Amino acid sequence: MAPPTTTPARSQSPFAAEVATLSAAVVAEWSSEAVAAMLEIPSDPERGDYALPCFPLARERRLAPPKIAAEIADQLKAKVAGSEWLEGVEAAGGYVNFRVKGARFAQYVVGDILARGDDCGRSDAGTGQTIVIDYSSPNIAKMFHVGHLRSTLVGAALIRVFGHLGHPTVGVNHIGDWGTQFGKLLVAWDLWGESDRLESHPVEYLYELYVRFHKEAKARPDLEERARDAFRLLETGDPEARKLWQRFRDCSLEEFGRIYSTLGVEFDSFAGESFYEDKMQPVLDRLAQRGLSTTSRDALIVDLSDLDWPPMMLRKQDEATLYATRDLAAAIYRHETYGFHKLLYVVGQAQELHFNQLFEVLRRLGYDWADDCEHVMFGWVKFKDQHLSSREGNVVLLDEVLNRAVEMVDSIIAEKNADLEDRARVARTVGVGAVIFADLATRRIRDVNFDWDEVLSFDHGSGPYVMYTHARLTRIVQKYGRPVSTAVDYERLTDPAERAVVQQLEQFGRQLQTVAERREPSYLCSYLVDLTSTVNGDVQRGAKDPSLRILADDPDVAAVRVALVAATRQVLKVGLDLLGMGAPERM
Repeated sequence: MAPPTTTPARSQSPFAAEVATLSAAVVAEWSSEAVAAMLEIPSDPERGDYALPCFPLARERRLAPPKIAAEIADQLKAKVAGSEWLEGVEAAGGYVNFRVKGARFAQYVVGDILARGDDCGRSDAGTGQTIVIDYSSPNIAKMFHVGHLRSTLVGAALIRVFGHLGHPTVGVNHIGDWGTQFGKLLVAWDLWGESDRLESHPVEYLYELYVRFHKEAKARPDLEERARDAFRLLETGDPEARKLWQRFRDCSLEEFGRIYSTLGVEFDSFAGESFYEDKMQPVLDRLAQRGLSTTSRDALIVDLSDLDWPPMMLRKQDEATLYATRDLAAAIYRHETYGFHKLLYVVGQAQELHFNQLFEVLRRLGYDWADDCEHVMFGWVKFKDQHLSSREGNVVLLDEVLNRAVEMVDSIIAEKNADLEDRARVARTVGVGAVIFADLATRRIRDVNFDWDEVLSFDHGSGPYVMYTHARLTRIVQKYGRPVSTAVDYERLTDPAERAVVQQLEQFGRQLQTVAERREPSYLCSYLVDLTSTVNGDVQRGAKDPSLRILADDPDVAAVRVALVAATRQVLKVGLDLLGMGAPERM
């Protein structure tokens, strides 16, 4: 039976290069480049370090994959015997498995990580391929709630990972700062606005006015018409309406900025919907010229009935534009401005139809790059906590979630390590990081169901577990008390568990590639959890068996084991940073 495998092994290491070169020499159908692209990593380290799947050859050779694998392995044995980098090859089911020379492998992996420091796992593979990511995008005058969390965290993590892989990146916060809702807010302000309350609690008060408008409008239908009139004034540039709208926008952005700072999230552009106000008419003109737009019930639409889709609404009966029109203008502007390789929209799965329509209309407008636009969808975030209050529409504020997490972590630390220096700062780092990790560790398309016992657990599988492991490894290096050197005797890493750590460290760069390709930060979370589990197992075994202690009595053994610990700590630090989390040195 063939061994299960993980991700493709697109590695530039000399070990993978040697496997590719030797394999191509005996497999006439494949070049070394083709072999390198096909290499995989066996999920069981005992199987080897690299695996070549032979299934693609089955049809050409009219043989079963296990037989092909056995033939290739037999042909490779003599070549591998004389290799500088490899020490063994064998067939396993439909795979040819290669084992590298352990000491050289450890020397290369550990040495590379420690030499590169915060650049470990970095590559230049994305050079010249700009990635634009549209994410977060809260609405002005509405409070930042947990519904914004997934888009914000997934988008920010992808920005960091793509940047680490050499891609120029542009993070866009497409703020919801335009539309008929602002007509409602202008009317609400005119009727009930109080400047002192706006100054003291701006976003909370604006949201309160918005909610009040909807309640009052149920008994006073005329308010809806007044709101439409108010938005028309805003669209036509009425000075007073524009001045008030700008005031609402500025105070909202200031509040959002505070939350983004807490989450460690930054943007390159805050070009919201209003930015495209003067860019929509050329799009409408192009749609008309191509015969794509039509009028239906006094509204301007693009008919998509040939795909059995509802129409894309461009302009309502009252001539007010819609976010679909602005999204069309935004996509065109982004391509003209950034020349993107990919444009990713990190938006909930409820908007799937909208983005299908958007990309289809861009294609019909003649933009070939529409195929480079992608909806990176995700599920819902759900909190069940009697300590968290819900607002109108069952909204749980993100501030309350983060504060609750910090308070609970502080209580845990007070119980476990009450004398911890700078406890408040550590509690904040761990509490916020725990929320970030719990969100990103869930497969993007699935709903996140927050369970505080799991989110804040210091046991296997959680964000605090990974952060604690980083702190634990830091303590070991500090206790070693000498500079960490890479000029050590790697032959002294004889324990299979130590080799397993080296194998996992070598996969870091590939894991980042997989995160980027699949737009899936959860793979990085899983990798970090697996790595921490393996290295913690080593630490715990050393506590029971003196011969396996990291800080061994033999100075040569201690030196190489500490180098491995330091490399692991470095990968954890970089991985946590890419997720947007801190890496405490004490917990």
